[in-house]
Order: sequence, then C-alpha cells, then structure tokens
Amino acid sequence: MRIVRTVNSRTPLLPWKPLAAETVGTALLVAVGLSIVILDFGRGSPMVRLLPDDGARRALTGFLFGTTGALIALSPLGKASGAHINPAVTFAFWLMGRMQRCHALGYVLCQLSGALLGALPLLLWGAMGASTSYGATVPGRETGNGLALLGETATTFALIFGLFVFLRHRTLRQFTPALFPPLYAIMVWLEAPISGTSTNPARSLGPAAISGVWNGWWIYWLGPMAGTLLAVAAYRFAGWERHRIRVAKVFHFAHDPYGIFHVPMQKSGMTS
Repeated sequence: MRIVRTVNSRTPLLPWKPLAAETVGTALLVAVGLSIVILDFGRGSPMVRLLPDDGARRALTGFLFGTTGALIALSPLGKASGAHINPAVTFAFWLMGRMQRCHALGYVLCQLSGALLGALPLLLWGAMGASTSYGATVPGRETGNGLALLGETATTFALIFGLFVFLRHRTLRQFTPALFPPLYAIMVWLEAPISGTSTNPARSLGPAAISGVWNGWWIYWLGPMAGTLLAVAAYRFAGWERHRIRVAKVFHFAHDPYGIFHVPMQKSGMTS
C-alpha cells in the first residue's frame, strides 16, 4: 500500500482534531491507568487481599496499564491522533524525522494538558487514592534518585526501542499495540520499586499535580528523554536506517488526512 498524503494548501498548521484526540487519549490513559494502580495498591482495596503478593500485583498492574494504552491506540482516538499519549514517544518520532517540530510541540502540550484533566477523576477514589498519592511516581526510599533515574532511562529505552522494532517491519507493525501489555507487565514487575516505572512525563505530571507529591519530579523528565535519545542512537547504530519508520503512529497507519504523520514521498521515496 502506497502512502498517500491528502494534505493541501488549506491544511491548518496545527489541525485540531488530532490534537484534541491526543488530549483525550492521554486523559484516558491517566484516569484509567492510574485507577488500576489505585485499585491494586490502595489502602483498603480488596485486591490487596485477593492477590497479596506485591510482585504479582505489580505485573498485573503493568499488564492492565499497557492494555489501556493498546486499546487507546486501536480506538478511534488513536486513529485520529496516532496514540502517542507520551511526550517520549512524540520526541522519538521527531528525532527520527517523522514529525515536524510544530506538530511535536503541539502534541506534547496536549499530552500534558490531557494528563492534568485525566488526573481530576482520580480524586473520586478518596482515601484509597490518597494512600497511593493517586498513583504518583516517586523514587524508591531504599534506592534513591540515582537508581530511579537509571531505571526510568532503561525502561523508556525498552519502550522506544521495542516500538521501533515493531514499526520497522511491515509484518510486525500491525501488531504494535500488542507490545505494550507484556512489556509493561515485565517492566513494572521488575522496576516499579525503584522509580514507579513511569516512562512518560505526562503520566507522572497528572498525579503529582493533584497530590502535591513532587519528589524527584525531574527524574520523570530527564530519564524518559535520555532513554529516548539512547533508543534512537541504538537504532541508528544497528544500521536499521534503511528500514525506515515511515509513519509517526502506533496503529491505523494509513489514516493521515492532514499529512502530519508521514514523511513526504518525494523525500523518502518509499512505499508502505
């Protein structure tokens, strides 16, 4: 299937439909994903009794959080926005030359706004939500900021590099959303006690804003950005540039009515 850009001279610089969809998609990720965190770890939750092993609950939480992201990617919201729902993902696509700077900046602003909106419903969890700081990510007490930064860098590297591996293969990329549930199950199980396994500055911003818990907030920006830079560098070092990532989307690859997700054909000279 050949990539066709339908953009024309009347296309707005920042089309509102993809931006609105990205805002709502990020809000859903925060509201639903962190509700899962609260349900699995909140004080007084029945899940603590039903599944007393912390590691098992971490793995379940990560799987369900990843499933939430996958379903957003498959949904009409993901079709419209590309389902980045994470500044690190947008940063990665921009570094790979798949998005223009103005679109990438617009996406990051929408992701941060969506995270703040999505955090508001978490207040409905009351004392149970407050006991987890509404899912806020903080460095582990026994590990400290240094290891938390390393953990965020490593897990974001795994996310972005894994995303690239799927998107570079014509046969694999249709299964890209399926990457997220098992990947987050493993990462949250292994790494959550160190940093909370954010991999997403927007996901960390939302609960921090409503809980007032800003411990090590810079880690959840610096770590994901560093992990993204390392993933892009590793992808290029591996010599995979000839297998270009052609579209800045997680699914619904052919849908791009504004021409903001595809490299212009005259530049890439590629088909999809």
